[in-house]
Amino acid sequence: MHSKQWGRLLTAMITPNDKNGEVDARQAAALAQQLLDHGSDGLVLWGTTGESPVLSAEEKERLYAAVREKTGAAGLLIAATGTNSTKKTVEQTVRAAQLGADGAMVVVPYYNKPSQNGLYEHFRAVASSTDLPIMIYNVPSRSGVAIEAETVARLAG
Repeated sequence: MHSKQWGRLLTAMITPNDKNGEVDARQAAALAQQLLDHGSDGLVLWGTTGESPVLSAEEKERLYAAVREKTGAAGLLIAATGTNSTKKTVEQTVRAAQLGADGAMVVVPYYNKPSQNGLYEHFRAVASSTDLPIMIYNVPSRSGVAIEAETVARLAG
């Protein structure tokens, strides 16, 4: 069971690329260390700030490994695993746990505009697949739907 506190400042990390447009894991690791050295309690990897929609599974894993190797246990590593597919979100969350992530940030499914019950079932399925703590990322301007407080309370209950 993961018992670390989230902390006060979690920074959504960009994903550096080299001059050929490839993921630069070495630079990502250096950036991660810099962020932790300057006050971040943890980092969110693979989020939309980090170009997640265009990263392959292999690139995500390489990024995670490089950052974890560089930073050790100095800060939390939260994997942004959410997509608009429950199945894919579960798969990515399970893989993040296998890699050693400290938590998962899961976005409200975008484009599909699920009902509140659909959101409940989506997040319940993700949470049931792992012992990682789950952060719900509610961004209605991007997802097209907002998760309501009652749905969050139902999930927490």
